[in-house]
Amino acid sequence: MIIKEEEEEMERTIKARFSEGFIEPLEKLEIEEGKEIIVTIKEKLIRPKDAFERSAGKWKGTIDAETLIENIYADRLISRRSEITL
Repeated sequence: MIIKEEEEEMERTIKARFSEGFIEPLEKLEIEEGKEIIVTIKEKLIRPKDAFERSAGKWKGTIDAETLIENIYADRLISRRSEITL
């Protein structure tokens, strides 16, 4: 009688540290010596907030919105073009 071996995958996640070119597990591993394993690396990225998100709310209380709008419309009425002569 021939018994076939079935291959099964077992997956778990552990923490590790990369130092001097080597991956060092931070937890004890119950893996038999010499066993071949597959290592998947998932790097945790910390992205700085973009300038728009960082500035959100920073101007609150420093500028009167109504006055700003009035100034914008008043500036549109000022002509900065030189007079055309033919």
